[in-house]
Amino acid sequence: MALVTLWRRWRRRRILARPPNPGWEGVIARNFGLYRLLSEDERRRLIDLARVFVAERRWEACAGMKVDEQVRIIIAAQACLLLLGIPDHDYFSNVTSILVYPAAYLVPGRQEGPIVHEEAVPTAGTAVYNGPVLLSWSDVLRGGRDHRDGRNVVLHEFAHFLDMQNGLIDGTPPLGSRAELERWQAVMTEEYQKLRSASAMGMATLLDCYGTTDPGEFFAVATECFFERPEAMGRYHPRLYGILRSYFGQDPAAWPGRTV
Repeated sequence: MALVTLWRRWRRRRILARPPNPGWEGVIARNFGLYRLLSEDERRRLIDLARVFVAERRWEACAGMKVDEQVRIIIAAQACLLLLGIPDHDYFSNVTSILVYPAAYLVPGRQEGPIVHEEAVPTAGTAVYNGPVLLSWSDVLRGGRDHRDGRNVVLHEFAHFLDMQNGLIDGTPPLGSRAELERWQAVMTEEYQKLRSASAMGMATLLDCYGTTDPGEFFAVATECFFERPEAMGRYHPRLYGILRSYFGQDPAAWPGRTV
């Protein structure tokens, strides 16, 4: 085993051996509605994931933003929700740093679905392949606090980093077997095409039509919907819900907070 791997494991054990900041749970609960739906054990494990994530990533403040401990733990808790049921994750080690802006920042020449903007476009989040993730803090708070609208910029951008683990941004993260891969590709392709058709006809859709941009964006959009609107996804897109439930190892429709 490489020395760097051994050192990383030793460092993580030391982080988790220390008690968590007692104020973190309240901060997360106030600013991340999905956290309040989890069981007590899931909350504890999520905080532990977030503690390691906060310690290992480099954090950068942009455009006058102040990145303090509360900013870091709110972002980390949302990102690490994606890892809660994935056994062989590595705490998003392919994310080099998190750049936080106070609000939407301008990105020149951005494409949104079929529309290409030549002028700079206000943007809430960007995932750079094997690089940083850029986030608008106002959008992080809005998405975290409103956990029923199907939109969460942190879940969206970090879904891209799960996708990137196989070296491609194609909407297909690493899967356990060929059978899983074949089922994933069949369901995702069918659902992606259905969304494109519905969007082209101007029909209302559960999934954000931004998912028509490409398969990578479709996976990110589907991830947001899976966690935030699981009952509706299970009703209208049961096969899509099924493969995401298997991949993430979670069943958000059955979380304790949703059944009370």
